[in-house]
Amino acid sequence: MIKYTLGSFLLLTLLLTACTGPRGVRLIKLGHGLGVTHPVHEAMVFMAKRVEEKSEGKVQIRVYPNQQLGTERELVELLQIGSLGMTKVSSATLESFAPKIQVLSMPYLFRDDAHRDKVLKGEIGKQLLSESEEFWLKGLVYYDAGKRSFYTKTKSVESPEDLKGLKVRTLESNMAINMIKTFGSSPTPVSYGELYTALQQGIVDGAENNPPSLYTSRHYEVCKFYSINEHTAVPDVVIVSTKVWNTLDDEEKRWIQEAADESAVFQYKLWAASVEESLREMEKAGVTITYPDPTPFREAVESLYESFKITEPEMYEMVERIRRVE
Repeated sequence: MIKYTLGSFLLLTLLLTACTGPRGVRLIKLGHGLGVTHPVHEAMVFMAKRVEEKSEGKVQIRVYPNQQLGTERELVELLQIGSLGMTKVSSATLESFAPKIQVLSMPYLFRDDAHRDKVLKGEIGKQLLSESEEFWLKGLVYYDAGKRSFYTKTKSVESPEDLKGLKVRTLESNMAINMIKTFGSSPTPVSYGELYTALQQGIVDGAENNPPSLYTSRHYEVCKFYSINEHTAVPDVVIVSTKVWNTLDDEEKRWIQEAADESAVFQYKLWAASVEESLREMEKAGVTITYPDPTPFREAVESLYESFKITEPEMYEMVERIRRVE
């Protein structure tokens, strides 16, 4: 069932995606919520450039950052009705449209980066990318969104005990919400674009995200404690509206898919460099960065896996498949 927000309807009158460029040019609009210095934005600009080069200008992708066209949720809804061509979302956001993809939000699912990459680039990753097509959303490629850790305003989080009683901003994801509850915190979904103000005003006491997002959003100006426990490695996904995709011919689809794949390789390199720079610059800015023992956090979320085994047996089988990947 598609849900439309007021923002979606207002934007609907402004957005025409396919065949709105100069004569003979296929113009596709891509909106997202990140700033222009974020490595994910840079990768999508790279993708747009490669599409234009491959098609010799016949297909062009125009990138709109900083929630210019709506929040992440609104952008997904606009894709569903074909009023926007492409966007980047956290795989956690896709859970509402493709429930099986929530497996990627399971805490401490991957053994290490190599294990994660094998899963996402293999058959399981391809299967999950296609899960949302019945909801008019086609996954093209995964981007590295690093590992998510806690940042807070008043104290460092060295164990799950330190999270008890805190209001923690979380993604609009059942799995993320349940994880925060397991740690004893109050999960509070807040739009990424509104989070800085929410932290300032005390609507939330902290949040969880990767180093580049914490740095480029400047949330570190409010939150001076970053506890790198790396509880999840939720990837980003570049998605396209099937209502737009199905208007493309095979050659146009090939250009876009190839450019998306190339942009992912580019983005992974940017991401690694950005993580190092972000941590370095935040430390200079007075952020206390710690590396707590992940063992207590892992133990705290084991109950999620046990409940999954009972309530979501098919999903738990996917977990087992992921764990078996060598």
